[in-house]
Amino acid sequence: MKLQVIDIAEGTSVDGPGLRTSIYFAGCNHRCEGCQNPQSWPADAGKEMEEDDLMDIIRYNGFDVTFSGGDPLFQAKTVAHLAKRIKNELGLNIWCYTGYRWEELQDSPTFLPLLQSVDVLVDSPFVLALRDLSLRFRGSSNQRIINVPRSLAQGSMVDITEAYN
Repeated sequence: MKLQVIDIAEGTSVDGPGLRTSIYFAGCNHRCEGCQNPQSWPADAGKEMEEDDLMDIIRYNGFDVTFSGGDPLFQAKTVAHLAKRIKNELGLNIWCYTGYRWEELQDSPTFLPLLQSVDVLVDSPFVLALRDLSLRFRGSSNQRIINVPRSLAQGSMVDITEAYN
């Protein structure tokens, strides 16, 4: 499978706890004012990469993984396939950033396959007026950090934002 990738940050500590391999995917319809990656909005931005090549990079680094962008959910089907392989073959923790809200995603057949492999979702669009540089792993105070497996199991969102303040 091929995925459209803007960049890969190997060994970053800003997109979740510990050292992580962050993959920045192309494509985003949210177009948040003040976005730090507006170059990622076009679906054809960056370069096309084979899933196997991404797996090789992830495997080589051995770090947990973060999906960012753009919005990884813009490529939900192919990112879901990659996430499932990361879980099944490497057993790594996966964080995913999205401009969608949990309430828009939780019952969606388009997004559920990806959510089923994600450990933590940072949801909601970046809001420039709510920007707060003191927040960990978020750009604006409206964004939430969600425990996805627990949320899916109990059928309601489990917000763990306070654990990262």
